[in-house]
Amino acid sequence: MKKNNYSYIGIAFIILLFGIIFIPKIVNRVKNNDISRSERMSTGQDNNFSNDEALSFIEINGKKKRVPDFSFTNQYGKIITQDDYKGKVYVVEFFFTSCPTICPRMNRNLIEVQNAFKGKDDFGIASFTITPEIDTPEVLKDYATRYGVTNPNWNLMTGEEKDIYDLANVGFNIFVGRNTEVEAGFEHSGDFALIDKNGFIRSRSDNFGNPKIFYKGVISVEEKMDEDGNEEEISMLKEDIKKLLNE
Repeated sequence: MKKNNYSYIGIAFIILLFGIIFIPKIVNRVKNNDISRSERMSTGQDNNFSNDEALSFIEINGKKKRVPDFSFTNQYGKIITQDDYKGKVYVVEFFFTSCPTICPRMNRNLIEVQNAFKGKDDFGIASFTITPEIDTPEVLKDYATRYGVTNPNWNLMTGEEKDIYDLANVGFNIFVGRNTEVEAGFEHSGDFALIDKNGFIRSRSDNFGNPKIFYKGVISVEEKMDEDGNEEEISMLKEDIKKLLNE
């Protein structure tokens, strides 16, 4: 046998040995979500974006909008403040457990978002009830269980009504209010806000370069579009969460 043939056989043997030893280990690491951020970025898994534009900051009078201070009680009876979300990317919503209309759809969509980032310690969700007199920690805990909340950084919070309404209407500019003419007597926006690791409200920009500010939370990925022609934005939200996690 010629010397070159021995070389080819040796190379083939090395490749085969590598496959037998290392490929199963790599597969197991992927299954167990045990690949570091730098490794994922090097393989492009965290950079599969529809566009490469950085997310905008929301600015008011030239100042970047930051989440205001808050302090509420979560579903486990623990006091949660904005400091509990430091170093985390998170989504904010306002809802109530007895909501017969948009809240179930919003929270099913948030469950999908939660599951897309399973095991990510630097991702969370903040849900504030607008009917705190009904939604006690016990009620919120039962609601979380029924919907499948598993992320330890997903806090469903209750507190003083005025504080919650101020946080929504002033702090986030997400409308909530009482209205006896609508079903259940309350109305609120179905939008989500996205917060970066430093507590700033972020979003992508529209075609005119202006921040979109919020993400539509009611339309599911499967629906794609509602009856008014509005497209779903859950896919957009998940992509933008991934961008902020990479910052």
